[in-house]
Amino acid sequence: MNADKGACSRRLPDDQVDLVVEVFRMLADATRVQVLWALVSREMSVNDLATHVGKPAPSVSQHLAKLRMARLVRTRREGTTIFYSLDNDHIGQLVTDAVFNAEHAGPGVPGHHRDAAELASLHADTTNVEPIPVRRTGRRS
Repeated sequence: MNADKGACSRRLPDDQVDLVVEVFRMLADATRVQVLWALVSREMSVNDLATHVGKPAPSVSQHLAKLRMARLVRTRREGTTIFYSLDNDHIGQLVTDAVFNAEHAGPGVPGHHRDAAELASLHADTTNVEPIPVRRTGRRS
């Protein structure tokens, strides 16, 4: 994703600001954040998402309906099962950046700055963890 670096110097039109506010409104709910985070790298059914986030399926389904109306997720039907995925790569990047930013608020080295061995020890069920470059500078990134 190569966003225009000069885009931040212009004033946003009011209708676009309203859409951005709606996206952040959708992110202002813990269950929806958990659902979106689960969908960053894969598609899942309502029941799988409900199990993953530890909420009842009807509740997760209502959250997914809101996320779908906000165009943050899309659906794909396979037989009688509906699978959900993120609508586009920008949503995944937004959720990932929010999670990574929150990790900087905690103690120690944020998870996204750890190497594969450190991540494997934190997530015993994780397989095929890709090495993440560790930046150990004084700056927060």
